[in-house]
Formats: sequence, C-alpha cells, structure tokens
Amino acid sequence: MAHAELHRSERIGWLRAAVLGANDGLISTSSLVVGVASAEPSRGAVLLAAIAGLVAGALAMAAGEYVSVSSQKDTEQADLDREKRELATSPEVEREELAGIYVARGLAPDLAAQVAQQLMAHDALGAHARDELGIHELTRARPIQAALASAASFAAGAGPPTTLAALLPAAALAPSVGAITLALLVILGAAAARLGGAPPVRGALRVAFWGAAAMACTAGVGRIFGAVR
Repeated sequence: MAHAELHRSERIGWLRAAVLGANDGLISTSSLVVGVASAEPSRGAVLLAAIAGLVAGALAMAAGEYVSVSSQKDTEQADLDREKRELATSPEVEREELAGIYVARGLAPDLAAQVAQQLMAHDALGAHARDELGIHELTRARPIQAALASAASFAAGAGPPTTLAALLPAAALAPSVGAITLALLVILGAAAARLGGAPPVRGALRVAFWGAAAMACTAGVGRIFGAVR
C-alpha cells in the first residue's frame, strides 16, 4: 500500500518564490507610496507611482526568478548529462561508486553492493541523481513555475498599498499605508514561517522590522525632496 505523506520539502520551490514575491511586493510598493506621499504630491501621482511599481516589480521578479532558476536547471541538466555518459561508458565503475556511497551511510559492503545493483537495474540515472548528485524530483528547478509564482505573489503583495493609494487622500496615505502594511507583514511573516516549520513569532518580527525600516527610509527621502521643491 502506498504511503501518502506530505513533506515541507515538496513545496519549498514555489513557497520560497511566493513568499519572496509577496514580501517584496508589499514592502517595495508600500515604501514607494509612503515615500511619494511624504513629498505631498497629488493622489494621482501617488497612485501612478504605485501602479508603475506593481507592474514593473512583478515583471522584474518574474524575469529575475526565471533567469536564476533556469541557471540552476542548466547546472542540474549538465550534471545529469555527464552522469548518463559515465553510465554508458563505465557502468561497473558507477555501480561501485554508488555502493561506496551506501557504505559511507552505514550499509555493510555486501548489502551496499546488492542495493546498488538492484537500484541501477531499476533506474540507474535516477539512483545516481538522488544519491550522488543530490537531485530529487520534488526539488528540481522549475523556472516557469517559479517565475509565475513570483509575479503573481508580488502583484498580490502590491495590491493593498495600490488600493489604498486609489481610495485615500494623499495626506492620510503615509500613516495608513504604514500601519496596514506592518499588520499584513506580521501576518505574512508568521504564515510563511508556519508553512516552513519555523517559529511564527520570529518570522513575523523579522519581516515587520525590515518593512518598517524600508518605509521609514523612503518617507525620509520623500520629506527631504518634498521640502526642497
């Protein structure tokens, strides 16, 4: 009977990209809104900056994640191609190498040799990918999935400050966006930590601290440039 069990490692790829995108979208767009609003422009200017930040940020996140994960995928594929060639030209050497790995993990030499022989008879490349190269199907690099997750999560994170920029007057934007963003960052940080198996409080405080620092810096920039206009 197959044993169905969910592991956190099964979602680490999309979870990392989604959390990074949502945090970046919320922090960067909120900081942009707070910074521009602190210079006391019209609400239209703040909204335009928020929308531009949302679109540019989502596309930049998608492009960056795609390039990064594609490089990882290329490296994995190069290792797999080399392993295929070695299996085709020197299968006995590769079998001994696999057996040596199992011996190092605690199996007796005779048992390690039997395990290596049976695994290679079933799926030689898969056995070497897992145990020699450390490449697992669940954690393989998936560039398109990572890019889409990053773009969608960035847009979701940028949504609240952009909506507030459309609804609130410019004078109320900086304090309102700051307070709501910190609350959302606490929730997002705690949820991400919980999904990853880490302490929620630590994750929430860590994200909230950097969000507050980013908004404070951009608010200072806005006030400085707004004062000298």
